[in-house]
Amino acid sequence: MTNRTLTLDDRLYHYLIAHSVRETPLMEELRKVTQRQEMARMQIAPEQGQFMALLVELMGARRIIEVGTFTGYSALCMAQVLPEDGELICCDISEEWTDIGRPFWQQAGVAERIDLRIAPALDTLDALVDAGEVEAFDMAFIDADKTNYSNYYERCLMLLRPGGLLMFDNTLWSGAVADPDDQEEDTVALRTLNDRLYRDERVAISLVPIGDGLTLVRKR
Repeated sequence: MTNRTLTLDDRLYHYLIAHSVRETPLMEELRKVTQRQEMARMQIAPEQGQFMALLVELMGARRIIEVGTFTGYSALCMAQVLPEDGELICCDISEEWTDIGRPFWQQAGVAERIDLRIAPALDTLDALVDAGEVEAFDMAFIDADKTNYSNYYERCLMLLRPGGLLMFDNTLWSGAVADPDDQEEDTVALRTLNDRLYRDERVAISLVPIGDGLTLVRKR
């Protein structure tokens, strides 16, 4: 027995996938299409997508915000478990990447639940605040430009209801956040966010070592 998180070698990782991930053929196809793209590293892992979908179900979420949609895999994971009248507002600036995901949303029968807004995410979030949507959302997932994570945090915290859940991707950043010699802009931004979340008494947190690090933040 150990009181530390296990290190997953390839054999154990493949066992995890084989005995946990229930990926539909459509989800698998979208993930494989994404893997052929130049920026494939931006894709979340299938076990993370399934974990997030489970959180949506556990929260009984009806309204979700996603900041950073890429090719739409994470959106598909979450939208599939929303109720029929649920809503997922996706914020992204790339029609090229999001157009890859649209046909898969259609085939999965969840396109009507997804409101894709092509614009800078801060503009979309500010518009939601101005429209009186404060505390109107159950969950938010942030996986976009790291230097704006702190700004996305404050907007989404306003938009989440008390008890709502915010998820930040890439918070372990392949281990770079723990390397004091790494002063790259994105690394510093993530390190700053991690410190900020740890000290923020407005929320309860847990940094989960899944994918590239997923920090769960519950609004008190």
